[in-house]
Amino acid sequence: MSLVGEEFPEEVPLRAEEITIPADVTPERVPTHIVDYSEAEQTDEQLFQEISKANVICIVYAVNNKKSIEKVTSHWIPLISERIDKDNRVPLILVGNKSDLVEHSSMETILPIMNQYSEIETCVECSAKNLKNISELFYYAQKAVLHPTGPLYCPEEKEVRPLPHSSFFFFFLKTCFNTPLAPQALEDVKNVVRRNMADGVQDNGLTLKGFLFLHTLFIQRGRHETTWTVLRRFGYDDDLELTQEYLFPPLKIPPDCTTELNHNAYLFLQSVFDKHDKDRDCALSPEELKDLFRVFPYMPWGPDVNNTVCTNEQGWITYQGYLSQWTLTTYLDVQRCLEYLGYLGYSIIAEQESQAAAITVTRNKRIDLQKKQTQRSVFRCSVFGAKGSGKSGFLQGFLGRNITRQKNIREDHKSYYAISTTYVYGQEKYLLLHEVLPDPDFLSEGDLSCDAVCLVYDISNPRSFEYCARVYKQYFLDSRTPCLVVGAKADLPEVRQQYSLSPLDFCRKHKLHAPQLFTCNTADAPSRDIYTKLTTMAMYPHVTQTDLKNSTFWLRASVGATVFAVFGFAVYKALLKQR
Repeated sequence: MSLVGEEFPEEVPLRAEEITIPADVTPERVPTHIVDYSEAEQTDEQLFQEISKANVICIVYAVNNKKSIEKVTSHWIPLISERIDKDNRVPLILVGNKSDLVEHSSMETILPIMNQYSEIETCVECSAKNLKNISELFYYAQKAVLHPTGPLYCPEEKEVRPLPHSSFFFFFLKTCFNTPLAPQALEDVKNVVRRNMADGVQDNGLTLKGFLFLHTLFIQRGRHETTWTVLRRFGYDDDLELTQEYLFPPLKIPPDCTTELNHNAYLFLQSVFDKHDKDRDCALSPEELKDLFRVFPYMPWGPDVNNTVCTNEQGWITYQGYLSQWTLTTYLDVQRCLEYLGYLGYSIIAEQESQAAAITVTRNKRIDLQKKQTQRSVFRCSVFGAKGSGKSGFLQGFLGRNITRQKNIREDHKSYYAISTTYVYGQEKYLLLHEVLPDPDFLSEGDLSCDAVCLVYDISNPRSFEYCARVYKQYFLDSRTPCLVVGAKADLPEVRQQYSLSPLDFCRKHKLHAPQLFTCNTADAPSRDIYTKLTTMAMYPHVTQTDLKNSTFWLRASVGATVFAVFGFAVYKALLKQR
């Protein structure tokens, strides 16, 4: 009542009416609803209901009444603790009222209580009669909710609790407070850190230890809002967990559209790779990869990723393989990609509103067909074939692995996807191969909604082609999806297929390109020509099969592919040396 009326009421009722202080008159700009409790007027059940709804609780005692102080620990704190969920911490404020009636402070008695109960945020002595510290009391109550000490600071150790360090560091002052410190002020800050810890400043900049020490000072001096401003700017909630709103920003994806990373996103991911490729070998060792994902709550890439993208001879993910895996995640599960970019702090570092700014949503495929051109960079090819036909070998061949290297792949580390880059008319594109399980009666929409189809059969197995013919006639005979028949295991003797038509006659009848022979049983990496053809077919689905049979079409499409591939890698190596 003193707060609202700004004067002490001579006639004080047993319980004040509930009031709401509007946001525009509070320092934190947050409306505050204050509920009084009277033991004389209200039941325990009413009290318990209010406790369950409270964001902060003020326990008021009289500084001139020893029994009132004792009741704080004998009655009120135990009662509140019993009624609050252990996982739902509610901060407590101890309020010593009637300070005008004594000449001494009650703090000597109260401090041991504060040290005993971590939920006690602070203690304020005040006088409702003299209006001393009344507005401050409610400011501290607001602050206890908006900028709580508990999650940040351990009073026993007198140091900051473990914080999300890696995300904490980026563009601290400029990003969080929209203003950098003046040079002299920044030097003063570093001098404070230098005086208190030997390794707090290095190369004229704050180390991680120095940075955390600075926040320890903020918290010890009651400036919790500084630390909380930083944490909330980086998307953390009161439990120091990244919020769902931060990790999964809204992104609208219309039907028949796909998702890709844009140029700025690739530049960001390249900088992350460079930071963790400590030995500059253009690949990430298991230790380097683990270090890269240290800011994640879990390891996002399993051992199957090493069989999904290109690796070096040691089985480590290369620079190209790293970008390919990000491309794959964006295409297949864009929400997961947004989450991953959130952990890496993309929106903060790239100074974007959210991770959604990293994503390009492509236009509807029907429009591409109408205009006979596409702006897309990622094309999906479903690979069909009977069991044992050579599908897995075909996928691994795309990653440059011959049959000798494929024998080292463990069954539980197998991947049904393979993604890498190809070059068509000098343009770098991603081809995503998806091995479809051989059950033609249970194909998903994703299996069928692809940009190209690859029908693989084993030329040495007489019953292998029948499956390809069945899938084609059942699902793709009348579709506009381009199809390519591939005769795998071409190093083995070819046998007659037990089907009414030979593979070549089948292709002629349905105006398909002649079967392409392929083998992984090579001394070096398998030929990539067939993958360039699949990418070209996916890019130009409007081109007729007659045109596709024309050898000059393929020659024009694939010309310079090797040159561009070598050139692109050379440019990356040159940039790496400059850095």
